[in-house]
Amino acid sequence: MSAPLVTAAGLRPRDVQIALINDDSINAFVVGGQTVYVHSGLIQAADTANQVQGVIAHELGHIADGHVVNAGEGQRPAMGIYLLSMVLGLAAMAAGGGEAGAGILSAGQQAAMGKYLAFSRVQEATADASAVRYLNTAGITGRGMLEFFKKLQQQEFRYGTKNIDPFMQSHPLSGTRIQTMTADLQNSAAWRKPLDPAMEERFKRIRAKLDGYLLPPAQALQKYPDSDQTVYAHYARAYAYHRAGYPDKADAEAEALVAKEPNDPYFQEIMGQILLEAGKPKQAIEPLRRATEGSRSDPLIATTYGHALIATEDPGNYDEAKRILKTAVGRDDENPFAWFQLGTVYELTGDEPRAALASAERASMMGDDRTAADRARYAMAGLPKNTPDWIRAQDIAMTSQNGLDKNRKKRR
Repeated sequence: MSAPLVTAAGLRPRDVQIALINDDSINAFVVGGQTVYVHSGLIQAADTANQVQGVIAHELGHIADGHVVNAGEGQRPAMGIYLLSMVLGLAAMAAGGGEAGAGILSAGQQAAMGKYLAFSRVQEATADASAVRYLNTAGITGRGMLEFFKKLQQQEFRYGTKNIDPFMQSHPLSGTRIQTMTADLQNSAAWRKPLDPAMEERFKRIRAKLDGYLLPPAQALQKYPDSDQTVYAHYARAYAYHRAGYPDKADAEAEALVAKEPNDPYFQEIMGQILLEAGKPKQAIEPLRRATEGSRSDPLIATTYGHALIATEDPGNYDEAKRILKTAVGRDDENPFAWFQLGTVYELTGDEPRAALASAERASMMGDDRTAADRARYAMAGLPKNTPDWIRAQDIAMTSQNGLDKNRKKRR
């Protein structure tokens, strides 16, 4: 859903990542690089994929326009005002004008904040304009973008716009943003273009899955009552019932999903995950194998499958677990749970050096330089010298030791 917008922004889809954060607030942001961070609450609040596309287009505007890189342009003038007010305020206090000095400091802080917020509002308005251009260039309707801003406007109404000082906000008020964008979006040839039904179908499933996993179970079950027999409702209820402690109902919902679409790997995944977490790893093997194969070894699904193979405590499954988990970390080496599972199966099969290397990978990823360096050196001692695994262990040992040395210098 983001790829055509990334291209329209002059960026390459393979270089831009979308990271989903488990946070129920309605937010998305960029902090540098080419990664757009989207809160799960935003996905759950959106009615359509098209609405989320509008948000992503806005964040791509920040990336393509270099806003994070140029943030110093707004910070420096504000800091100058703040420092000047501090000097004048302290001087006034030293001369005996305590109240006057405090007033100067307070006014300076407010002026500095106002200066920075004005800069931020300009950046946000620029990103809005870029988003409109990307949507129109990609041939994607901007209806969703306006719809989502109206949702944000409703939130502002809830808090009372009369109590909101527009000059003390980091973003222009939603009403102002809607007025600015409407004409350009409505005049585009894409305005009346229908939504992509396949994309909207997938989005509804994603939103339902998030609801089942993240909402309090009672809330999820109220939102998707048993009378609702849609695929989305079965999807949400399956994991909600599992979390609420109703295993029979959770199994029934998962079975209903698989009955509707037997070849959908994500329905096989949720069935297998529920069985695995219910302490039935042997029963989880088949659905998780089908999920892994059907998803072309999606690394997250494959990791769950590898976990289930290990959890059977059957040595006959360990070689397959090793193969599956090596593929998973090869495709996604930033998953600490996958490294933990790979280290476990190496240890179970007596390969202590590679178990240590997997532990070093996990510790390094989690910022534990001491454990990473120790485990990497242990791995080097047991691995054939100059092999790929030995070289990787050496890299981790050197990098982690550098991190430890830097921290020691800071403490001094």
